[in-house]
Amino acid sequence: MPLNLVHDSDGLPRIILTEPTGSTAEVLLYGGQVVSWKNERREELLFMSSKAIWKPPKAIRGGIPVCFPQFGNFGSLEQHGFARNRVWSLDNDPSPLSPTDNQSSVDLILKSTEEDIKMWPRSFELRLRVSLSAGKLTLIPRVRNTDGKPFSFTLALSNYLSVSDISEVRVEGLETLDYFDNLIHRERFTEQADAITFDGEIDRVYLSTPNKIAIIDHEKKRTFVLRKDGMPDAVVWNPWDKKAKALPDLGDEEYKTMLRVDSAAIETPIALKPFEEWRGRQEISAVSSSYCSGQLDPRKVLHGLR
Repeated sequence: MPLNLVHDSDGLPRIILTEPTGSTAEVLLYGGQVVSWKNERREELLFMSSKAIWKPPKAIRGGIPVCFPQFGNFGSLEQHGFARNRVWSLDNDPSPLSPTDNQSSVDLILKSTEEDIKMWPRSFELRLRVSLSAGKLTLIPRVRNTDGKPFSFTLALSNYLSVSDISEVRVEGLETLDYFDNLIHRERFTEQADAITFDGEIDRVYLSTPNKIAIIDHEKKRTFVLRKDGMPDAVVWNPWDKKAKALPDLGDEEYKTMLRVDSAAIETPIALKPFEEWRGRQEISAVSSSYCSGQLDPRKVLHGLR
């Protein structure tokens, strides 16, 4: 299928993916970033800040930024690494991956440049496949060590999800797990609640998480199911009112309609020997749910509801 590559007024080339039921996704070459995912009813499923800055070298607030080779400030590089503010290329020679029947896909690649190597003296290739199918968006990141010596990295796919009202959202699947609380100097705690609900700022890295997490939006009667492999950690972030006002690229009230739940490898960096490759995978599906009327047990979503 030929790629639909368009150049918008912001000057950032983007690839438009479409599939037969009418859902769409848009992927920028800048940052290799998914900036839109709409269902067959043309409803936007990802959050994008109205104040997002679309001019390099700024990172774009919203969608699904790729944090590599460092998440957050877990290292000596700039916040969240540099992959999200580099221009990627179309990967004309992607390694064979599982078949993409009934999917619309694009393969992107980012290779280390002299500028990157000055900051992070390792030679690498970072690939990303973005695939769209009915009700589902799949991202497959791969990192190859093209250096003569081993290196390690941390990574996250930062999923900015669009929600109706953050105070009506709950996250299932992270109960009883340990987490780092970034609001308290990265202290380690154990989650005591039977689900995560929101009434203030949250910035946590949950550790050794299951492969499936459910984000239940009562008001929209919609559940996002996040499935992931190769990325054992999960980040949950919402800035709440004070932090939102302090962020120049986020509207003062926009924290109410967004929630970030990241697939990540943070606590234990991924180590690669020379010419070794790591591969991860995440799949987000949006299913309608009537949980708010008591008809859907969120645990069924977690444990096998398709």
